[in-house]
Amino acid sequence: MKNLPHVALIAALVVAACSAAPASTEAAPADTAKLDASGAQPATPLADAPFTVKEVASFNEPWAMTFVPGTRAALVTEKSGKLKLWQESGPTLDVAGIPAVAYGGQGGFGDVIVAPDFATSGTIYLSWVEAGPGKTYGAVVGQAKLIQGASPRLEGLQIIWKQDPKVEGRGHYSHRLVFSPDGKYFFIGSGERQKFDPAQDMKANLGKILRLNPDGSVPTDNPFADQGGVTAQIWSLGHRNILGLAFDGTGKLWNQEMGPKGGDEVNLVDAKANYGYPIVSNGDHYDGKDIPDHPTRPEFAAPKLWWNPSVSPAGLVWYGGDMYPGWKNSLLMGALSGEGLIRMGVDGDTLHKSDRWDFGQRIREVEVRDDGSIWLLTDGEDGKLVKLVPKR
Repeated sequence: MKNLPHVALIAALVVAACSAAPASTEAAPADTAKLDASGAQPATPLADAPFTVKEVASFNEPWAMTFVPGTRAALVTEKSGKLKLWQESGPTLDVAGIPAVAYGGQGGFGDVIVAPDFATSGTIYLSWVEAGPGKTYGAVVGQAKLIQGASPRLEGLQIIWKQDPKVEGRGHYSHRLVFSPDGKYFFIGSGERQKFDPAQDMKANLGKILRLNPDGSVPTDNPFADQGGVTAQIWSLGHRNILGLAFDGTGKLWNQEMGPKGGDEVNLVDAKANYGYPIVSNGDHYDGKDIPDHPTRPEFAAPKLWWNPSVSPAGLVWYGGDMYPGWKNSLLMGALSGEGLIRMGVDGDTLHKSDRWDFGQRIREVEVRDDGSIWLLTDGEDGKLVKLVPKR
């Protein structure tokens, strides 16, 4: 079922048929010639990449990072429960005042981002996993003020959102965070926790992308706001394990998520859209059971790009700078099992599989500094913070 011929053409037909996703009648880009019939994308050796890789720091299981505005520093979360302040011209410091996290499986400390008004408020947002009754767990999001200096700390930490319900198991928390470009709204990627059905359950906020006000309250113009409860938080549904959220330069929201066995995907996220999981996927269950492909159910929004075999996406960022020739207006995505970095050219509502570089290491996070430079976190107990230095 998954080795579909003419992937780009089929994807275009599905998008055109799906009322939940904008149609595109443009011809498939020339770079889809790189793809084989399964939707795979050949990787280019790192030696042939237009950049060199500079290692600058090491961390224990780093998961996410964000640069601190107005400084030459970055906050880095370590999955086991530490928040680090990396300084370009100084030591890496532990940040005090962080919450206790339930570390295990795929869970622990998650994302970290700064508030749009950080310059005046000093506010940051964090996600992590907390234990519930019995053997249940769920992701939470909190906000706090970052106090900088020789002994950095968080003050006034308060939880503003929780996964509901908490369930057993320690997978697919997702808990990725992003602000809208205007700073008015706050989006959370909430995984379906390896439970399948919650992605379609409107009484749960699992398997969804959620839209909130910066204080955690629900905007009155959310698509399901009149239904109340966790349903009111929902922006889109039918997602699996969301490990990247990013707005592009025109204000469109994109997400990437891990498919099951195959079928990793990148979606253009629209309000009220249903992306079909677990009813449809371009991958199959790990036990070998088939999941119908997206073309069989055109009422569901189809991915703009997908990968089979899987690349295990992690981290997603939009690049709008000029430091790396030809990269302006691209989405950059890390790959865990794919051990590399993937660039996707953005053309309106269309994505092109433009480049894939083989790092030989699991890439957990991708970030862009205010000077236009690109930085990555590699995965694992000896994870590295690296900078991509353009070749001249």
